[in-house]
Amino acid sequence: MSHSLFDSDVPHPEPSNLTAFAANDLHRDSEHRDEASVEKALAREGTHIFAFAKDKLVLKHDGQVLDPLFARYELQELKPNWDETVLLGYRKTGEPRLAVPVGIDVEDMASQYKPVDGRSLFRDELVDEMLLGEFSQAASLIRWNGDNQFCGRCGSVMEIRIGGYKRVCTACEHMIFPRTDPVVIMLTIDEERDLCLLGRSPHFAPGMYSCLAGFLEPGETIENAVRRETLEESGIRTGRIRYHASQPWPMPHSLMIGCFAEAKSRDIHRDEAELEDCRWFTREETIEMLERPGANGKASPPKGAIAHRLMRDWVEWKR
Repeated sequence: MSHSLFDSDVPHPEPSNLTAFAANDLHRDSEHRDEASVEKALAREGTHIFAFAKDKLVLKHDGQVLDPLFARYELQELKPNWDETVLLGYRKTGEPRLAVPVGIDVEDMASQYKPVDGRSLFRDELVDEMLLGEFSQAASLIRWNGDNQFCGRCGSVMEIRIGGYKRVCTACEHMIFPRTDPVVIMLTIDEERDLCLLGRSPHFAPGMYSCLAGFLEPGETIENAVRRETLEESGIRTGRIRYHASQPWPMPHSLMIGCFAEAKSRDIHRDEAELEDCRWFTREETIEMLERPGANGKASPPKGAIAHRLMRDWVEWKR
């Protein structure tokens, strides 16, 4: 008896755990955040802090070891803005984790500091999975707080509150809270022909093909966003949609919502403004891209990317 991918939760019960930026086991203690939380955490012995120069994480390095965690006294020459400090949470040991924006320009940093963007941090495996997950939380909050220094209603200064999870206007008292931008990313499957649909954007690395993706719009369900984006970019109509995994994507504060989509048509009519190529791939071709990227001139997204996860889980799923 043949079974459909859309009737099962295999091959993993929670594939989100296998994506980059997802491994964060900090106790956020959100119900106890208040105006004194940051000050108390900074006063604790053993507190460690992530430092951000705009969107880049500052790493300490001695030529061999890269370390993203600073003690408070180590940050002075980087000109930390303590008024904009964010409390991320607490390790199981009780050690507080915080993040702070620094004022020193990247070009003026001493040689023992290495500023790194999120994509490089992930692709070059510069920190372990837990630190990468903590970075994701920190980067998103630092960016959101930095982008909301002034009130969108009256233009007055906004103040940071409850450890970086709320901002309040000093004039009209308008309150805002951290945002997460939902993005659907989907692997469309033609089950009858055993093919998957992949596209290539002009900004991709040479030879790389990936799942189609797009922002979820206001008033739209995840399923309808998957159907709309797939149709707009490839001309392919889809039926059943199965959620598979999610991935925090802190560039700057997105959540990638990974789905499988059931193809209901075959002829591709790609959006030439969005994609320079879009085509069906066999299971064997997809395995080749995953296992030997570049060997046949084509490659998958890197391991840890949710597109890689969707592709791999499709080829490893057994009927």
